[in-house]
Amino acid sequence: MSTVSTATPANGLRRQVLPALFLFVVSIYFLLPLYWLSIASTKSTGDLFSSPSLWFGEHFHFFANLRTLFTHSDGIFLRWMGNSLLYSCAGAGIAALLSALAGYAIAHYVFRGRDAMFAMILGAILVPSTALVLPLYLLISAIGLTNTVWAILLPSCISPFGVYLARIFASANVPAELLEAARIDGAGDFQIFFKIALPLLGPSLVTVFLFQFVAIWNNYFLALVMLSDAHLYPVTLGLEAWSTVTENGSGASFDAGLVITGALVSILPMLIGFLFLQRFWRSGLTSGAVKA
Repeated sequence: MSTVSTATPANGLRRQVLPALFLFVVSIYFLLPLYWLSIASTKSTGDLFSSPSLWFGEHFHFFANLRTLFTHSDGIFLRWMGNSLLYSCAGAGIAALLSALAGYAIAHYVFRGRDAMFAMILGAILVPSTALVLPLYLLISAIGLTNTVWAILLPSCISPFGVYLARIFASANVPAELLEAARIDGAGDFQIFFKIALPLLGPSLVTVFLFQFVAIWNNYFLALVMLSDAHLYPVTLGLEAWSTVTENGSGASFDAGLVITGALVSILPMLIGFLFLQRFWRSGLTSGAVKA
């Protein structure tokens, strides 16, 4: 029995145009702040408030703004960028490794309290990170590590969401039969993990790394509570300190062009990271979606 298709050219065109139009509008919505930031960084402080917001000013001040950014306060902005890279790269790398170890263990080992432990990890995902800052401060203060690099690194090395993702990826991508064959051949637990499981989880762990990298890079409140030395600030806290400068006895004042240019430069590491790691990130996102 044949069926008559009710699809018309108009319906097919609507199915193609409407999703494309929706995605275009959403893209404009998300890219508009980046566009404004790029345009604003080319203006002087005076042009920021006198010229149209979404177009260039009378003079192109981008390179002058960059020169001021990298020389202001003895070049402390470069120190802040280096601090952010240290906190984010080291914290995200360690968090990805620990997440892989924990996720692999929960997925492929049977032990008492495993389900309760995984339920606690899921519960920890639901707790906002800002709610943990003050308890973390009390713990870090009790061991005398406030206002040090460790005050930022130690809390950044744990990612409950990373453990959750790693557990899903380990269940989907590391066959139990392969692990059993390795054990029959005499391989130990850590040898199996580092030589067999970790390479299989590699693309997936890039996803964990990127999520944690962005979370640490943007974590302003933790640094605000833990640090008082400006030379240890990450770039987010440093730019906020510049943006709150007011008139004082020395004549220092808030320079909007300086802060805006710094904000534009500060997002470049994340953009570069996503561009170079996107193929691993895409495969990592989809690898745990379907389990054979």
